[in-house]
Amino acid sequence: MEHYKIPLRAAEAEFVEKKSRFICYVSPASTEGEALAFLDSIRKKHRDANHNVFAYRIKSGNICRFSDDGEPSGTAGMPLLEAFQRQGIFDFCAVATRYFGGIALGGGGLVRAYARCGTMGLEASSIGLMRKLALCKAIISYPLYETIKRLLHSKGIEITNEDFGAQIVVNFILPAEDFSCLQKDVFEKTAGSVAIATVHTKMGIYRSNECKDNA
Repeated sequence: MEHYKIPLRAAEAEFVEKKSRFICYVSPASTEGEALAFLDSIRKKHRDANHNVFAYRIKSGNICRFSDDGEPSGTAGMPLLEAFQRQGIFDFCAVATRYFGGIALGGGGLVRAYARCGTMGLEASSIGLMRKLALCKAIISYPLYETIKRLLHSKGIEITNEDFGAQIVVNFILPAEDFSCLQKDVFEKTAGSVAIATVHTKMGIYRSNECKDNA
């Protein structure tokens, strides 16, 4: 089952190197269109900047683009991109804006500065794990409700909805690969009287603890 890392949220970071001001903007982008729209928004925001270097990498279609935007070839876009590639990050757009301060940094200095932009931008965004999620349902009798609820909470599983009728219908979400171990635990805790089922699956970011096999 495929997992991959993405930036968790849009973020920015800034520093000054030899009077040049560097601002790195990072945004999640799952399509090239989203990446280009983000890039365009930063270019408009910083029309007066000397450079708006960019890099983006999209999982779907294996798309990867970068630009030095007027900096010497190989000193800007690639170092920015590599800061993300080293961490295995996909579905992002990063833009490193530079306001020149009058002191040349040299090729090596530029490489280090743009790599630092990427590292700082990613740290500000934080990293999320994109994975296949299962949206599940359990139909529970009232005497077993607290048993199941404690089990789900002990595993950090997110309950999304509860419907109290003749029986209790509990909806919850967890990583799809953890479904079988939860199914086993529910069976053991209820002597087979409660079954859980997957309603559907989707790709998403899961922030809670993973289901663990208690055997």
